[in-house]
Amino acid sequence: MWAKNLLLIAVVVGGFVAVRASLFPLSARARQVNFDPGLAYDPDFQEVLRQIDASFQATWSERAITPAPRADDLTIARRLSLALTGTIPSLEEIRQFENHPPTRRIAGWTNYLLHDRRYADYFAERLARAFVGTEDGPFIAYRKRRYLAWLSDELLKNTPYADIVRQMIAAQGLNVDRPAVNFIAATYDDNKKSPDPEKLAIRVSRAFLGLRIDCAQCHDHFLEPEWKQTDFQALAAFFGRTKQVITNITDVADGEYAFEDRVHGGQRTIAPNVPMLPELLPETGSPRERLAAWVTHPQNVYFARATVNRVWAMMTGRPLLHAIEAQTLEEMSDAAIPSALRILAADFATHGYNLKRLILLIACTEVFQRASAADFDISEEHEQTWAVFPLSRLRPEQVIGSVIQAASVRTINQQSHVFTRLVRYFNERDFVKRYGDIDDDEFARSPGTIPQRLLMMNNPLVNEKAKEDILNASTQIAMFAPSDEAAVETAYLAILTRRPTDAERKYFAAKLAGTHGDPRQRILADLYWTLFNSTEFAFHH
Repeated sequence: MWAKNLLLIAVVVGGFVAVRASLFPLSARARQVNFDPGLAYDPDFQEVLRQIDASFQATWSERAITPAPRADDLTIARRLSLALTGTIPSLEEIRQFENHPPTRRIAGWTNYLLHDRRYADYFAERLARAFVGTEDGPFIAYRKRRYLAWLSDELLKNTPYADIVRQMIAAQGLNVDRPAVNFIAATYDDNKKSPDPEKLAIRVSRAFLGLRIDCAQCHDHFLEPEWKQTDFQALAAFFGRTKQVITNITDVADGEYAFEDRVHGGQRTIAPNVPMLPELLPETGSPRERLAAWVTHPQNVYFARATVNRVWAMMTGRPLLHAIEAQTLEEMSDAAIPSALRILAADFATHGYNLKRLILLIACTEVFQRASAADFDISEEHEQTWAVFPLSRLRPEQVIGSVIQAASVRTINQQSHVFTRLVRYFNERDFVKRYGDIDDDEFARSPGTIPQRLLMMNNPLVNEKAKEDILNASTQIAMFAPSDEAAVETAYLAILTRRPTDAERKYFAAKLAGTHGDPRQRILADLYWTLFNSTEFAFHH
């Protein structure tokens, strides 16, 4: 009996020691994760980075704009963590991050995140909004979770982005054996008993080319004279032979695609064709194989430019262009797009559509590392020219993901206990449903709503993660912090990824002075709740 008691005591003590080591590491280097900067210091990478930075600097010089200073490293780390994983860094990761040489931190941190399953899962969810929408889709015919798992695996392996897109457009087979076909299955129309060619044409043009050609779906495009109704329907015709039987996607050998001519009336047949760059369309292969090859052709500049614009927006909260999708070809022309977009798109195509390289390039730019504020007035021109990092509200899943992570001193990732990950999944899903999802218009600037603020203040989950509980970080900080000042600093790091100002530290340390046990834990819980509901916590900055 005494042996079991000793074992129990040893386990409990060991747990307390481990928690304290995460909060206030005695030897952070002994637990250090290697932040490998990867290709960030290759001469080729550095030259492209120099060109991108120079393009923005030229604009600032031309307009006599003084850019905001560089943000501090912890701000950039938070920025990257939110953009790539959907949560703030854990306290454990912050300790590891700060133990690396400053010259290698940002590139190493980015590369570390890009090799983490959290990145693949989060980016898969974000990209899927453009690829298949936000709805669960037709039951049985469409397997969204299987599709997301496949897309996450491809992103983690760093499969060339062009290969991923080709699979989605051209793949055939069962939606569980070939998950890429769920891109097609997501448009299944129960009335037509087949995928919807028009919906697929819209998604291909918007998601992969960054063009809103669907304005020509029923009539000639009112902004782009080159796009006629027949151009849109000819694009849809590539999917005219695509059929679905229960869970199987296949192409029939022959058959003509017909659409309802809303201009002249009646049904009209049309052959597959592309709305621009017809010389890039292969003559051989199935219709969908030809379309996939055309979309991802190295000379189809719209593909690379649309991808760069979307990824830039996912990382900064705002696209490089004025919108994520262009209404005309002119908006995506060489003369109209920023030179930084041309440079990034060309590098993306040249290096085999390497998505991780693109992300690392963006993370290393001076623009991405600029502060979101300065000691001078920030004008609209500063924002337009990227002389300051744009402020944007956190997405719903980023808000609750950050709350859950801040309540744990340990990193919640694929190595966490399966129960921890399941609880997080269901908590996030429930919170996002209540908070309100922004659906497809995910880059629209939103001021937030009163119900959202009230939800943060009164939601049981948020309160649960702040309250006095031995499993919560607030209680652990109260128990193990060596001083009042250290307790305040640790709470700020865990929630806001920064240290408190002198005024903040003194104010909250005074509240903690002389307290012990339950009263001390309640004060730390109140501090947690206060920081969760701060404006700073709610913004990507």
